[in-house]
Amino acid sequence: MAAPSSKTAKNLTGKWTMNKTLSDSSEPVLALQGIGYLIRKGIGLATITIQVEQYEGPPSPPNTAADVVSHIDITQSASGLSSTQEDRCFDDFEREHSDWLFGNVKGRSRWAKLDEVTDEFLKKGWEIEGDGLFITNSAKNEEKGWTAEQVWGFQLVNGERRYCRNVVVTKGSERAQIRLVYDFNDDE
Repeated sequence: MAAPSSKTAKNLTGKWTMNKTLSDSSEPVLALQGIGYLIRKGIGLATITIQVEQYEGPPSPPNTAADVVSHIDITQSASGLSSTQEDRCFDDFEREHSDWLFGNVKGRSRWAKLDEVTDEFLKKGWEIEGDGLFITNSAKNEEKGWTAEQVWGFQLVNGERRYCRNVVVTKGSERAQIRLVYDFNDDE
């Protein structure tokens, strides 16, 4: 289902399901991140759902200077696989995270305008809405040697407004990129 007009980069709260027909294959990105063959195939077959809670609140450590920042807490589940939890704090401070799929990761999140994004693929296809700010995330796994950059927002896909993520993963001189497209679930 297309995203309702009430859903914006500043209000993603709700349940979203990855639309595998409209999304690019995650296989090249997951392979570059060192995810094993059987898990990649399982992810390829699974229904991927994210439950998003977006709110304003005090920052998480190590940031002690700001009073209030944006937060996005995401529980991602894939049918037949264990879920993962990502809690993002939008203050551009690096934080460590570990889960069964991606391992030990250092990441940061912030709001940005497209002219602050340097990669052409990451800048591609976005609808400029509201204050023109997009969600940007970067993550790196030093043990496996990969870096991921993402931009989140809304794009017109087949004439419908959809929540999307453009993702670029690099490892040394290798690069993989994908666009993920999500359906909004209004059944809650």
